Amino acid sequence: MLTEADLPEDIDPLRALVLDQSRMLAEARVSQDAQLAELAFAKGEADAKIERLQAIIDAFMRHCFGARSEQLDPDQLQLGLEDVETALGQARAVRDAVLLSVQCEPLSTRCTFDL
Repeated sequence: MLTEADLPEDIDPLRALVLDQSRMLAEARVSQDAQLAELAFAKGEADAKIERLQAIIDAFMRHCFGARSEQLDPDQLQLGLEDVETALGQARAVRDAVLLSVQCEPLSTRCTFDL
């Protein structure tokens, strides 16, 4: 952290300092934008996986409670549902963790430069 005593008296060194700080800020923003893009991509993948797993659960439920439900072995259905529900819970946990890391991470930990 700069104090007033650390600032140069001449204009040219002061301009160089301001330009350097501006460059560091721009680099931090680019890095932050890249991280946010990666997190958005990961969230999109998790949401797609959740939708796919939910569709599988819905299909199993239709087989279980539909007109032809007696044709499907109940133990086989239960096994499939448990696997899909486990995968769905894991996908939701990953998505929630990504969202929490973006929402709860203070700005001071994202930007590591001195002003």
